[in-house]
Amino acid sequence: MAELTQRRKPVKREWWLTPWLFLAPGLAVVLLFSVYPFLNTVLLSFTDATALGGGQFTGVDNFVRMLDDPQFWTAITNSSLYVVGVVPALVVLPLLLALLVRKQVPGITFFRSAFYTPVVASIVVVGLIWTWLLDSRGLVNSLLQGLQLVSEPIPFLTDETLLLISAMVVTVWKGLGYYMIIYLAALANVPKELHEAAEVDGAGPIRRFFSITVPTIRSTMVLVAALSAVAAFRVFAEIFILSGNSGGPGGADITLVMLMRQTATGLNGDLGYASALSLVLFVLTLGLMLLVLRLNRKEDEA
Repeated sequence: MAELTQRRKPVKREWWLTPWLFLAPGLAVVLLFSVYPFLNTVLLSFTDATALGGGQFTGVDNFVRMLDDPQFWTAITNSSLYVVGVVPALVVLPLLLALLVRKQVPGITFFRSAFYTPVVASIVVVGLIWTWLLDSRGLVNSLLQGLQLVSEPIPFLTDETLLLISAMVVTVWKGLGYYMIIYLAALANVPKELHEAAEVDGAGPIRRFFSITVPTIRSTMVLVAALSAVAAFRVFAEIFILSGNSGGPGGADITLVMLMRQTATGLNGDLGYASALSLVLFVLTLGLMLLVLRLNRKEDEA
């Protein structure tokens, strides 16, 4: 037995290399499809490259060009208005919806599934459905005219203001179920003892909501605000489909992502300028998230 023990060779263990072997496939995917395209976009933003390739270094000319581009300022304004209009609704409405569906009553599973269905539906299908609903001869206008509430069809899809609002409604409607699920998970972690103690002290449902529920899930509300703000700033499909690829009358409702697509489309597409626009979008969304997180940190410190 002693001889077998002496003959047995120690196993050499490469502890420093083993974790990297497991991470290698995932890292390769990230580097190939995320890091490399990002770095390539940064490089292209300082060139005059086109869809046919090539392009020479032009410095900050693309960024200077933005300052004199009226379409860029229109896109920034519309994207900002979209954030202002969508984020508050997606922070408050899913929370109220979660409070309603968290109760264990017969048939509540059906309503949870119904509210979540728009989330899994294709945005193209959702956009087409809402286009048919809001068309001048669609269901909404037909119903309003049938009830004699309006004498003429409301231009939901042809008026620049109403088109932007209609797209916001579609975004909120589609995102309600997604953020509802996040709130349901957060509400499940609210201690029941706090509500019971407050109820004994005579606090009503509204008082308990603002004094217990909101402070407890505040970090979740900040997360929802950050996620919805980034998604709203990057809006594309809703306005693209509702406007029929026009960006509204005269392109008045064009967003930053739509401008990027419009600039880079075609054989003569200006990839350099489109890359500069995408870099600006990245900086703005990153700054928006950092701002939300910083405001939340200040509230926690206070």
